[in-house]
Amino acid sequence: MPKKDNNTSIDFEKIASSNKFQQLMTSKKKFIVPLTIFFLVFYFTLPFLTSYTNILNKIAFGDISWAWVFAFAQFIMTWVLCIVYVKKASYFDKLADEVIEENKKKGEIGA
Repeated sequence: MPKKDNNTSIDFEKIASSNKFQQLMTSKKKFIVPLTIFFLVFYFTLPFLTSYTNILNKIAFGDISWAWVFAFAQFIMTWVLCIVYVKKASYFDKLADEVIEENKKKGEIGA
């Protein structure tokens, strides 16, 4: 028996098995998983390198070491990833709207 929400007539199993929904989920995974892996590797590289090596202790310019440069780069990386995600989220929103419209036409979502 299809699962339906108590307040509406939504058939979640049909929606989850639809091509548009599968396309949405695949697209999100292809974007989010690599982005998350990159973020975690970049983020944890600084404490790892400063704790277990001396590579970032060298002077980059003036009295600034590479550790400070890397730490500042993490702030830049965070803003860049945020901007990229926000732009990509609008694409995901369009796909989600297509899923909703497709299922409204099929009568699987109440109007």
